[in-house]
Formats: sequence, C-alpha cells, structure tokens
Amino acid sequence: MPKIVIENLFNHTIDLAPSASKVIEIIHESGIDWMHACGKKGRCTTCKLIVKEGMDNLSELTDRELVYRNQGRLKANERLACQAVLKSGDLRVRVAEQNKFPHIIYSE
Repeated sequence: MPKIVIENLFNHTIDLAPSASKVIEIIHESGIDWMHACGKKGRCTTCKLIVKEGMDNLSELTDRELVYRNQGRLKANERLACQAVLKSGDLRVRVAEQNKFPHIIYSE
C-alpha cells in the first residue's frame, strides 16, 4: 500500500489506497493542515513540498511548476502539492521552512 511520510511532522505517515490524487488533497483528507494561499490553483508557491524520496512516483511537472522552476522559485527537489499527482509508490516529503504554519508544531 502506498504511503506519504512527512518527515518534519514527526514522520507522520499517511497510508492510502492507490489513486491518482493530488498530493495536497491526500494530505488534507488525512487531517493535516497544509498551506495553499491561491486556492490550490498553482498560482503561488505556498504549498511547496520538499521531496526527499519518491520523486519518480509523482506526475510530470505541470506548466505552472515549470514557470516557477524557470524563475528559480522551485528547486529540482521541490514540487507544488496542488499540482503534483501521486501516481504510485511511496513519497517522503518535508514542509518547506517558509511555508510552515505558526499554529503547528514541527519536528526537525
């Protein structure tokens, strides 16, 4: 069964049935608050996640992500959670430092 592990949320693990869902939807459906200032439309980078493992298990970069990559606002190991679709397999990620909520306690 595929899973998403969020390292700096105390290795919070989300076990899921295989599906073609956007990462942010999977995270939100599991009860985790994840920033998304533009309403999950790929118009900002507030839902950015740092991919530690499993980049190959995500969909190809979207046009919006390519714009941010070309502007230097999205590194090679980063994806927008509102754009990336988990195709299969496991994913290990971290919340980007600048996108952490003040009301959530994070681990390191």
